[in-house]
Amino acid sequence: MADAVRRLFGTDGIRGVANRAPMDASTALRLGQAAGRFFNRGAHRHRVVIGKDTRLSGYMLEPALTAGFVGAGMDVVLVGPLPTPAIAMLTRSLRADLGVMISASHNPFEDNGIKLFGPDGLKLSDAEEAEIEALMAGDLSAQLVAPSRLGRASRLEDAPGRYIEAVKASFPKGLSLAGKRIVIDCAHGAAYRVAPTVLWELGAEVVPVGVSPDGFNINRECGSTAPERLAELVRERRADLGIALDGDADRLVLADELGQIVDGDQILALVAQSWAAQGRLRGEAVVATVMSNLGLERFLQARGVRLLRTRVGDRYVGERMRETGCNLGGEQSGHMILSDFGTTGDGLVAALQVLAVLVEEGRPASQVCRCFTPLPQRLVNVRYAGISPLEDPGVAEAIASAETRLGARGRVLIRASGTEPVIRVMAEAEEESLVERTVEELAALIRARSAAGPERVLASQLGEAG
Repeated sequence: MADAVRRLFGTDGIRGVANRAPMDASTALRLGQAAGRFFNRGAHRHRVVIGKDTRLSGYMLEPALTAGFVGAGMDVVLVGPLPTPAIAMLTRSLRADLGVMISASHNPFEDNGIKLFGPDGLKLSDAEEAEIEALMAGDLSAQLVAPSRLGRASRLEDAPGRYIEAVKASFPKGLSLAGKRIVIDCAHGAAYRVAPTVLWELGAEVVPVGVSPDGFNINRECGSTAPERLAELVRERRADLGIALDGDADRLVLADELGQIVDGDQILALVAQSWAAQGRLRGEAVVATVMSNLGLERFLQARGVRLLRTRVGDRYVGERMRETGCNLGGEQSGHMILSDFGTTGDGLVAALQVLAVLVEEGRPASQVCRCFTPLPQRLVNVRYAGISPLEDPGVAEAIASAETRLGARGRVLIRASGTEPVIRVMAEAEEESLVERTVEELAALIRARSAAGPERVLASQLGEAG
């Protein structure tokens, strides 16, 4: 029911092109007013923590949100550019009623987004977001507080230091990064100051890149979505490991000493194996999404660990972890949630867990980080207009036929994007030629049915009914 009334919120907050609705100042103001009203409960002094990444548009959205919250009677604590997990952590440690992160994660600078965290540091549920949207759609003037009850805004100067110490505490006591040369690419984003500092204070020789934000260059040919330059630098500087974060540092991709890219599935496998051996892995399972490679699932099964899959989105991974009591989950794209240390994805904390294994085992990353051989996997996006091609019975029949053909040797995953009119066609199997053929055939059929238009789908449905 909540999904039916959510218009602004997607799978990861509100997102859009900066200075265009809904990512404009007027919407941010109303969001602050509505969310402030929603969390203004009880007689205590209410507080909200607001952080951001390095996009130029943050200077527009931050004061608009601040005005909204102040008008709703909430005190605002501004912390400036910090990673998303830092905002979740500070929301809890400061006993705030709400946390806000202004970021569009790995998107280019033209975009921005707003993510909300509850007092427990968790992303809001669909139902809570729907209630806030309902308040935004109503008359907010009656919800604003009297002049004597207006909130205040202040800046927390030691916010970066608090996060740095929290991240360092996640690294095993007694270990040091002394003697390790690490390239860290901060994507000119929210971690450009804190990430190199954490690694240096733990003893590493740090080669920082992507640490000169200018408001426009966030994620531009750098960071976790473009790790090629990182891989080159690792080889050039003869580094032990390369770490690539995204714009808000909740996503992680690695490069081993040979410059080979290590994705989220391999990181999950490595941490799961290490934690299981130490008796630290809870729930005897790891949570991942439907996109994770079948090779990861087989690797874990061979070690008595289940892989629990969710729909795409780190919020759904986190929800399943809480439901099942698991303390490790993530996405192939690099979102890693380690709930022993935080409530949301944290690329830097996850990187430290990998580094801990490198230090303890004394082996190079190319050996440690290659836990399994991924099955050939291919993903194709098919854009459509009008009715989803997945409503066509012919498409459903073709998908079922492909699933039968692959059988136990692989799998097919066809899903509609939650943010754009795109059908994602994915297949994986032990034979690469089978994967290629399956994806091409399904994508071609979906493309053809989409080009035929809504009338073709409707006619097909009527034919089935007849």
